[in-house]
Amino acid sequence: MTVTRPPRHFLRLTDLTPTEARTLLGRASELKRMQRAGEPYAPLTHKVMGMIFEKASTRTRVSFEAGMAQFGGHAIFLSPRDTQLGRGEPIADSARVLSRMVDVIMIRTFAHAVVEEFAAHSRVPVINALTDYLHPCQLLADMQTWFEHRGDIRGRTVVWVGDGNNMCQSYLEAAGLFDFQLRIACPEGFDPDPGLLAAAGERCVLLRDPREAVTGADLVVTDVWTSMGQEAEQEARLRAFAGYIVDEAMMALAQPNALFMHCLPAHRGEEVSAGVIDGPQSVVWDEAENRLHSQKALLEFLLLGPVSKAVG
Repeated sequence: MTVTRPPRHFLRLTDLTPTEARTLLGRASELKRMQRAGEPYAPLTHKVMGMIFEKASTRTRVSFEAGMAQFGGHAIFLSPRDTQLGRGEPIADSARVLSRMVDVIMIRTFAHAVVEEFAAHSRVPVINALTDYLHPCQLLADMQTWFEHRGDIRGRTVVWVGDGNNMCQSYLEAAGLFDFQLRIACPEGFDPDPGLLAAAGERCVLLRDPREAVTGADLVVTDVWTSMGQEAEQEARLRAFAGYIVDEAMMALAQPNALFMHCLPAHRGEEVSAGVIDGPQSVVWDEAENRLHSQKALLEFLLLGPVSKAVG
């Protein structure tokens, strides 16, 4: 009797073990080198990815679609107008149907419960390409970028400045997975999920003064203050986050060789100054490019298994 193993999903960083995560990052850098060298590699020939976008995105769509093309596969873009999900079909039914037709499914949506329910009824791997709760694919790119520029992040101090949003919450999971210290600087009323804070334990400290948080940091990360779907709160958020802009004066408090990251798109003059994001400590363009390479490594891992050694 043939036993079919359940698919391996990637809904959050903790779906990977520390060794798997480091192996994936090492493979991402290897795939990056291969792609730049023009080495042909098409392990996903005839494989198809379904890409469900309830939230629009430039980087997510291009990186996944280009990655599948470079791997010899194909990606199908599905907006709410293109699927029965947008017309009220139950999530479980859509998962059952789509997963009989494609080899892997990527979802970018609002509620995290949507990707969890979809995965529970899917025959193929499901990837969380962003929810309001977590953004694990971006953290893979961020960690790949750090490893490429500075080596192992174990024991380093990372600072998150701004809203306790999905990116901040994925950094909370990353602190445990990659064993670094995390300081979160955000105003009252914008804290990350208390359960994730509690799970991070002594690896994380919550502060109100961003300058105190950034002092001595190895990596400083921020994001827009108003995310998609929060446009009605923009004026209130601008007032609440006054003083949280990562500018040259704030970066001067970090270690001299500290790096700056931002998942983009950025609002220069709000959460970050032009001098910082366009300055010598910024690695945001490498970070953006690494969405492509880290997600290719993720696709390979979910569909074929690990193929290289861990980094660090």
